[in-house]
Amino acid sequence: MSQAEQTETVDEDGVIESVSGPVVTAADLDARMNDVVYVGDEGLMGEVIEIEGNLTTIQVYEETSGVGPGEPVENTGEPLSVDLGPGMLDSIYDGVQRPLDVLEDKMGTAFLDRGVDAPGIDLEKEWEFEPEVTEGDVVEPGDVVGVVPETVTIEHKVMVPPDYEGGEVTSVESGEFTVEETVVELDSGEEIQMHQEWPVREARPAGDKETPTEPLVTGQRVQDGLFPLAKGGTAAIPGPFGSGKTVTQQQLAKWSDADIVVYIGCGERGNEMTEVIEDFPELPDPQTGNPLMARTCLIANTSNMPVAARESCIYTGITIAEYYRDMGYDVALMADSTSRWAEAMREISSRLEEMPGEEGYPAYLAASLSEFYERAGKFQLINGDEGSISVVGAVSPPGGDFSEPVTQNTLRIVKTFWALDADLAERRHFPSIDWNESYSLYKDQLDPWWEDNIAGDWSDTRQWAVDVLDEEDELQEIVQLVGKDALPEDQQLTLEIARYLREAWLQQNALHDVDTYCEPEKTYRMLKAIETFNDEAFEALEAGVPVEEIQNVDAAPRLNRMGTAEEWNEFIDEIQDDLKEQLRALY
Repeated sequence: MSQAEQTETVDEDGVIESVSGPVVTAADLDARMNDVVYVGDEGLMGEVIEIEGNLTTIQVYEETSGVGPGEPVENTGEPLSVDLGPGMLDSIYDGVQRPLDVLEDKMGTAFLDRGVDAPGIDLEKEWEFEPEVTEGDVVEPGDVVGVVPETVTIEHKVMVPPDYEGGEVTSVESGEFTVEETVVELDSGEEIQMHQEWPVREARPAGDKETPTEPLVTGQRVQDGLFPLAKGGTAAIPGPFGSGKTVTQQQLAKWSDADIVVYIGCGERGNEMTEVIEDFPELPDPQTGNPLMARTCLIANTSNMPVAARESCIYTGITIAEYYRDMGYDVALMADSTSRWAEAMREISSRLEEMPGEEGYPAYLAASLSEFYERAGKFQLINGDEGSISVVGAVSPPGGDFSEPVTQNTLRIVKTFWALDADLAERRHFPSIDWNESYSLYKDQLDPWWEDNIAGDWSDTRQWAVDVLDEEDELQEIVQLVGKDALPEDQQLTLEIARYLREAWLQQNALHDVDTYCEPEKTYRMLKAIETFNDEAFEALEAGVPVEEIQNVDAAPRLNRMGTAEEWNEFIDEIQDDLKEQLRALY
C-alpha cells in the first residue's frame, strides 16, 4: 500500500487478539499475505506476515506501546508499496518511505507521533513535463514517454509502467503537471502519469542480466587498485565496532561514479545518520560540481526506531534503486548495515515462535540475503536500454567474528569482500581494509577497462603490489622471531618497499580535502612511483650499495605526501626523477 493513495473504503474487519512487541495478532481479519493494515485506534501501519486459521499475524512498523486487545485492525487489501516519481532525490525517508522533513513540518517538532503519515512524493507540486513521444507512436512497457528535470543533475524519465499493456499514443500533453495528472493516453485505455507504485517485495521486471565489464570507480585507492567492484556488482564490508564501516560506505556514497546513490541507514546510530544528513547537502558532486544530494536518496532508519521497520527499509531502498535503473542509470545502493536487518528478522522470528537456526537467526536468513543481493546486477532492460544496480552491504559481526551467520551467508553471495581489520584501525590505518583477507572476483573481467582507459600495464602493476605485500606478510613472521636486522638485505629492502605501499598508497585520509578522493589516474601514478623506487633501489643494491644508504635517500619519504599533493602529476614526476638521480648517484 502506497502512502500516496490510501483507499477510503477501508473497513474495520478485525480486532487485536494479542500484542508482543512489534508483532500483533488479529482475529476475524480478512487479509492476504503482505497486505498493509492499520492497527489500533491510532492506525499504526503494519504488514501481514502470517495467516493461520482465524488468526492473522502482523508486523507493525511503529512503536506498539499502549496498543491492546480489542482495538480495531483495518485492512487495505494492498501490499506494501512505494511511491515512485519525480521528487525522490534530495529526500530523506524512514523505512516505509515516509518523508521525514514533511512529517516534521506536519508535527511542528522533530519528535513524531505514532500514526502520522504522508505521501512518499509531493502530490501537489507541479513538474515541467517534456514529451518524447507523439500521437500515433506505439509504446511498450518500460518505454520512455517524456522527461522531467528532477534535479540540476538528474533528468527523470517518465516510463510506461511495467505492468501496463502498452499501445498507440492517442493523446500527449506538455507543460506543468502534478504527478497524478495524466500526461499520455493510449488506445488501450491506459493513462500514464508521472507517478507509479510498486510493491517492495517484488523485483521490477528487467531483461537479461549481463556480465558487468565496467568498474564502479570509488576514488578509494585500496578498492579501485586492489579489490575493484563492477557496476552491477555486489560487495560486503564486514568489520568490528570502530573499524570504519560507516565512513567507508559514506566515502563510496560520496565519491563513486554512479549516476544515482541510494543510502540506507538500517539500524545505525542516530549520530551517524545525522552526519550523513548534514554532510551530503554541503558536498559537491565530483562528477558535476552540483550538490551531492541532487543524485542521492537517503533512507534513515536508526537504531531507536521500531525494529520491524528495519526489515522493510532494505526493500524500500532496492525498489527505488530499480526504478532509476529502469531509466538507464547506474545506481549504487549502500546498506548500512545488513546485520541490523538480520537482527530485526531474528526478533520477528522469535516472537512468531519459529524454529531458530544458527545463533537464533531464522532458518530463511540465507534465502532473504540472497533475494536482496540478487536484485543487483547489470541488466538489459525491457525497453532495450542498459542499467545497473551495485549493492554494497556493511556487516557488523559481534566481536569482529567473521564466522557468524550473517557474514558467512553474505560471503556466499557477494563477489567483492572488503574485510575491515581492528588492528589496522587501532594503528590509525584507514581505510582499514585488510589486503590479506579481502578479495574481488571481478578483477579479470574489469582489467580490460582499466588497461584501455587508464594504463596498459594496470594489471601487471597491481600484481606487483600484491606480490610485495604477500612477501611482506611472510617476512613479518620471521621478523617477529629474529628481528628485522637478521634478514638479508634484499628482504629488508622488500619490507621498506611494502611500508611505502601501506603508508603512501593504501592509507587514505577521508577527512583531507585532497586525499579524500583519488582519481584512477592518480592511483596508478602513485603506485608506479613506488614501483620506480623499488626498481631503482634493487638496482642500487645489486651494484653493492648498502641497504641503509638506499633507505636514507631524501626523495623516498616524499612518497608519503603524494596523496595530499594538489598538483599531484607534477609532484609525482619530480619524485620519480629525484629517486632515479639520488639512487644512481650512490653507485
